[in-house]
Amino acid sequence: MKKKQNKSVYPFRRKFILLSFAAFSALLVWRAVYLHVINKDFLQDHGDARSVRVVSIPAHRGMITDRNNEPLAISTPVDSIWAIPRQVLEYPEQLPKLANLLDISSDQLYEMLSDRIDREFVYLKRHISPNLAKQVSDLEIYGINLQQEFKRYYPSGEITAHLVGFTNVDDTGQEGLELAYDHWLQGKAGKKRVLKDRLGRSVRDIESIEKPSPGKDLVLSIDRRVQYLAYRELAAAVEFYQAKSGSLVVIDPVNGEVVALVAQPSYNPNNRAGLKSENFRNRAITDVFEPGSTLKPFTIAAGLESGLYEKDTLIQTSPGYLRISNHVISDMSNYGILDLTGIIQKSSNVGSGKIGLAIGPEALWATLRSVGFGEQTGTGFPGESHGLLSSYTNWTELDLASIAFGHGMAVTTLQLAQAYSVIASDGILRPLSFLKVGDEAIPGQRVMSSEIATTLRGMLETVVQPGGTGQRANIPFYRVAGKTGTAHKSSSEGYAEDKYLSLFTGFAPATNPRLVMAVIIDEPQSGEHYGGQVAAPVFSKVIQGALRILDIPPDDLPELNTNDQSVSKQAGTTG
Repeated sequence: MKKKQNKSVYPFRRKFILLSFAAFSALLVWRAVYLHVINKDFLQDHGDARSVRVVSIPAHRGMITDRNNEPLAISTPVDSIWAIPRQVLEYPEQLPKLANLLDISSDQLYEMLSDRIDREFVYLKRHISPNLAKQVSDLEIYGINLQQEFKRYYPSGEITAHLVGFTNVDDTGQEGLELAYDHWLQGKAGKKRVLKDRLGRSVRDIESIEKPSPGKDLVLSIDRRVQYLAYRELAAAVEFYQAKSGSLVVIDPVNGEVVALVAQPSYNPNNRAGLKSENFRNRAITDVFEPGSTLKPFTIAAGLESGLYEKDTLIQTSPGYLRISNHVISDMSNYGILDLTGIIQKSSNVGSGKIGLAIGPEALWATLRSVGFGEQTGTGFPGESHGLLSSYTNWTELDLASIAFGHGMAVTTLQLAQAYSVIASDGILRPLSFLKVGDEAIPGQRVMSSEIATTLRGMLETVVQPGGTGQRANIPFYRVAGKTGTAHKSSSEGYAEDKYLSLFTGFAPATNPRLVMAVIIDEPQSGEHYGGQVAAPVFSKVIQGALRILDIPPDDLPELNTNDQSVSKQAGTTG
């Protein structure tokens, strides 16, 4: 009986096992069909959600170049480190190695991640070196990722810092032309879909969603060679005279292009750590000062325009001072009787004051306003000052006489250069531009008769000749015209007796002006402070070099003897 029972049980077990195995296999097949066919889209979406990502494709910022396409600002690709805090903190034992590479303590890194545990994206370090990026990548830390960005680099460094400006870590313009033309330079990022591994690294590009659009390049009117020359000479003068600051502008009066613009003290836009924000300020455009005697040519222009004066009209300046409302306006010496040219050459405050009083406030104000004082120059540079030229209806007699020789009003270095460009361009006022506009003459507004402009050019030439105050501005083989200026700096208690501004503004070649330049040295020390001593030599060095660099021919060659090879050779190399 026992054997029969065992024989009946074995077939039953075998059938049960086979049926169970078949049912389980069928279930697996059904599950596979369900997952791969029926519910494929649902699973695919969930899988993609864990491994497929849409990432941004950075777009590089437009390049800034000088007029000869030499780079002044370029964008270079760099990596930045970012993290998903929750994932990184799952493996805290990896933090010390990462913290060491980031040059912070493990506790600092842990605290940084813990405080942002709910975030999905946290920057740990921006714009790192390629070597550091490789070291971080080799750690293969879960939740640590690298993202490509662009970093701005300025090849000319301090030389163009005040003009070009700089961007922040997000490549957005913060100062200078980087800020003024941010909308033009800024690129538009693209998008792409990528497959990422468990560490968050992109392992395969799936598709492009939107292509990046790079920023547009910006071509400036600046000539980097002239800019470097101007920077070098201004920096040397500020250091030699132990001055507080300085600024210098060179413009082309034919088309209003700014050829060079520098200021001191400067800064390195590639490394701004520890720098004072006040050094970012472009003093040639934002800072105002009393122009002093550099304003006198425009007083003379107003006098000629009024019809009350001719070029050879004589004015009595004796005894060397003029008393107005218990105030005394004085000259350096008693110059006696001067014509208008003599007033410019000797820089007579008394003569200028008398002309101002004779023509009246409205006539003088109208002339000053017409050449751009009290208004912006049209460059669109951020933070540009209007200067200060109050309404003539509020002027007292003392105000009128003082403004006639450059006190009681305020201008910028750029405004002063623009005003002199009116004289240099036969009475045409043109808006200034930091962008290259071409070699053709740009239409402008006539604000002074060509006859008066020509007369003023002749007067200004005498300033750099024997007997003038600006002889140190002279250069060989070129006729130079210009005006010195020396002004006491104002303070809360009036004018400071021991603080000066030294100025020189002029142009060359005088017969056909191609370059106008204004130089300001603030608070020179070392014993000398007159514009003819401090600023005029800077003008001479920069304008001479600029004329040579730009290949502008001389207009004051001596009568050459064809047998005099040495003079001929020297003149040829200078031109």
